[in-house]
Amino acid sequence: MFGKRKVSSVILACVPLIDLLLLMFVIYDLLNGSYATFAHGLATAYIGFTIAFGPLLVGCVDKWFSYKFSQGPSPVPTALTGWQAVLDELKLWFRCILAVLIIYVLLILIVVLVDDPAKTHAITIWFKIPVFTVLFWFIFGPVWSMVFFKRSSN
Repeated sequence: MFGKRKVSSVILACVPLIDLLLLMFVIYDLLNGSYATFAHGLATAYIGFTIAFGPLLVGCVDKWFSYKFSQGPSPVPTALTGWQAVLDELKLWFRCILAVLIIYVLLILIVVLVDDPAKTHAITIWFKIPVFTVLFWFIFGPVWSMVFFKRSSN
């Protein structure tokens, strides 16, 4: 915006840095005597979400912003009917699976580094929540698109 490409590039480059700092703060907090809370697990979910969905979200917002404020091209709308809609839902569901895998890796990393089951017990619920997320996403994403499949009017 306003021809400040370097500033926007620096801001975008800081997004992964924020994820890394958040993870470091969670581990630091737990290693220094704190007991894990639901929020510590939520931090891993946030990081998993931003890694899996962040590039897609930033790209969509960037296209929309460019269109609205910088006379950029009109964003291509997402398909709402036909097989393309089903494929789009499957792609999003695969991103959901990627996010869950990242969450599990981070949770295991935290549990191994802290090495105290009493301190990390509260985040063990986060080993269950993502499974339900993947299941519900599959039902209300790709399956929903297939069940209520509408052919394009072309």
